[in-house]
Amino acid sequence: MDDHSRDRTYRVVRNDEEQYSIWWADRPLPDGWYADGTEGSREDCLSYIDTVWTDMRPLSLRRRMERSAAG
Repeated sequence: MDDHSRDRTYRVVRNDEEQYSIWWADRPLPDGWYADGTEGSREDCLSYIDTVWTDMRPLSLRRRMERSAAG
């Protein structure tokens, strides 16, 4: 990692499937991704994601599985 990367501010982003990633805070978000509200160093953002993203399955799959279990 170069020095510039260590000084960069990142933001936590999430898509409609409730999948998380990080993105540079000074750049526009890619289509389909929304700011989560958390910004900081790369390490801080990744640590936050480790805490909140406890189920890696996409939202659509979780919903399908819930419907199958209920039916």
